[in-house]
Amino acid sequence: MQVQMKVEKHVSKLGGYSRIAALCLALTGCGTMPGWISSSGASREQVMELPKESRIQGIQLIDVNDTLTRKLAAGKTLGRFSDVFAGNAANHYVIGPGDVLDVSVWESPPAMLFGSGMLDPTKPATAGVSTAVTFPQQMVSAAGTITMPFAGRITVEGRDTQEIEADITQRLKGKANNPQVMVQVVKNNSASVTVVGEVTNSLQLPLTPKGERLLDAIAAGGGVKEAVSRVAVQLTRGKVTSTMALGSVIRDPRQNVRLEPGDVVTALFQPESFSVLGATGKNDEMPLEAQGISLAQALARAGGLIDNRADARGVFIFRFEKAGLVDGQVAKGTVPVVYQVDLRDPSSFFVTQNFAIQDRDVIYVANSPEAEFNKFLRLVISVAAPSVTLNKALD
Repeated sequence: MQVQMKVEKHVSKLGGYSRIAALCLALTGCGTMPGWISSSGASREQVMELPKESRIQGIQLIDVNDTLTRKLAAGKTLGRFSDVFAGNAANHYVIGPGDVLDVSVWESPPAMLFGSGMLDPTKPATAGVSTAVTFPQQMVSAAGTITMPFAGRITVEGRDTQEIEADITQRLKGKANNPQVMVQVVKNNSASVTVVGEVTNSLQLPLTPKGERLLDAIAAGGGVKEAVSRVAVQLTRGKVTSTMALGSVIRDPRQNVRLEPGDVVTALFQPESFSVLGATGKNDEMPLEAQGISLAQALARAGGLIDNRADARGVFIFRFEKAGLVDGQVAKGTVPVVYQVDLRDPSSFFVTQNFAIQDRDVIYVANSPEAEFNKFLRLVISVAAPSVTLNKALD
């Protein structure tokens, strides 16, 4: 109060615009810029004091540098399919319960065992020097077996058609004249993958000896319904689940892994977004692409910093961060964190290219002290100018 009375007493001795200038200098010098002046948000100094003065406990203010950026990136990197499912290199198509098989046997003449010809009336007769016998189609039992005359019960689960053919041929030796066996899969019910999510048609895709891959499954489902840049692919195999951006799978053939029976392929539309506020060209909520974007890209899409308003030292990212990434200890839950970037430092532009923006991030660019002072000065002049003009007229 005493300081304010001394300022008013000193200013009262001045006249006209000298009073206004002295008042502005006194207020700014004492750090008493009025809090009711309109603003797009907190100043850089107010954000810097946030950990001490905020009502929210545990807020941490962290300066962004290259070391921190690399640490955050390493802690949040999604596992690449080529690494997570690295063991699936070769294609080995095997029979399982529920599959429907067709078994045919040829005997060299004179036929000793199957001389009566074909046993399945639905199959046409086979002409040639040998006699072909085609048995009725069989579905593999829950025990993984089929039954064949003169060969008995045969275990087929976990075996491919070549192994089954060799087994049957061995069983018929000494009973049939130089038997030759062919096994065909009529219907594949056991070796399939499930395709669901943001695809045109959800389906079960039967696998073939060709060895279908991840993008084959997406294509079989009619493709994705949303933009590729906003879709991620989740692959679940047993107890292992991994997710990658669809665009990354398309660009890197190594991530287009071979599928295995029982896999679940899920196309995920990610309506994630971040917000940009403060002294930027555009304040808006912006979509976050599935493969992610950097801070540099986010600021560019927001129109960059406004030259006559922004405090380049006051670029902040407000985020609820995983506790373990902040304090380096094993911790659960999230903590409020404010990351600060100083764009006055040219080297920080390299950092912004590697700093990844996340879902629900708030990017805030503070107004510069000069911009705040200019607003206050214009307000004071607009109020005081009429009285100054009247005083001059009276004088």
